[in-house]
Amino acid sequence: MSVEDELKGITLDRESWFSIGVFDGVHLGHRHLIGNLLERATNVGALSGVLTFKQHPRQVISPRTPITYLTTLEERKKLLEDLGVAIVIALTFTPELAQLPARDFIALLQKHLRLKGLVIGPNFALGKGREGNVTTLQRLSTEMGFQLLVVPHLTQGKEVVSSTAIRKALSTGAMASVTRMLGKPYSLSGQVIAGKERGRVLGFPTANIEVNHNRAIPADGVYVTRAYIGDKSYQSVTNIGQCPTFGGSEQTIEVFLLDYSGDLYNQTLKIELLERLRAEKCFENPQELQKQIAQDIEKARMLLVG
Repeated sequence: MSVEDELKGITLDRESWFSIGVFDGVHLGHRHLIGNLLERATNVGALSGVLTFKQHPRQVISPRTPITYLTTLEERKKLLEDLGVAIVIALTFTPELAQLPARDFIALLQKHLRLKGLVIGPNFALGKGREGNVTTLQRLSTEMGFQLLVVPHLTQGKEVVSSTAIRKALSTGAMASVTRMLGKPYSLSGQVIAGKERGRVLGFPTANIEVNHNRAIPADGVYVTRAYIGDKSYQSVTNIGQCPTFGGSEQTIEVFLLDYSGDLYNQTLKIELLERLRAEKCFENPQELQKQIAQDIEKARMLLVG
């Protein structure tokens, strides 16, 4: 399906202002941009919209480059809608779209989305070879009759808030930085699957959750977490890693829910990662690991109460 085919079915009842991008994580930097979009659209009586992509453009442009996501497409769409964006459109990023000149892409948006304004960040670019940068779009806005608003980056200290910065913080387990840039704790969710039941043998039965293979996972270690089963929340401790004490080789995410008993198999479990307690390590024997787990739980209780 071509870009135009995907846009054909969209009917808007008035002119629109849009932002374009992946918006992975919908972090505070994105929210800063969207806030400007909503304000401008409201002031001129236009619809506010976000055009995102079903996959990261780099998956098409550089298919050998691995991409991990902070949010799924459905999570992104809901987060954007919750901010008050009137319409969220997810396009398939194809080789055809990657080769489309910036002028032609803008023309399609004007034709099908009644585009009258575009809100972008300083490093934004669209079109073939990223030709549609700020300078080019400023020229096109005059020639094609739409308005352009360039919103400065949101910074925390000297660091620009970005999805890349959040992934970097996740890779070191710096959850305070992740939470600060996201504006909320980072979360993972997945179906509870059968594990090796080593936690049960040690007296700490865990729920192994299976997350999408392209989801960004924090550094291996033990984390203070909050777990959710439906609408109910539980204090929890989560181990991310390979269980080196037992000679493991595959990464697992094992959640121990404090003060909970029951069967969780095949249920969907969501966890919010609040703080990294320690790195994963190999213990001399299961008894030493058992002692450490008890200490981890005690420290987690203190942190969760505090």
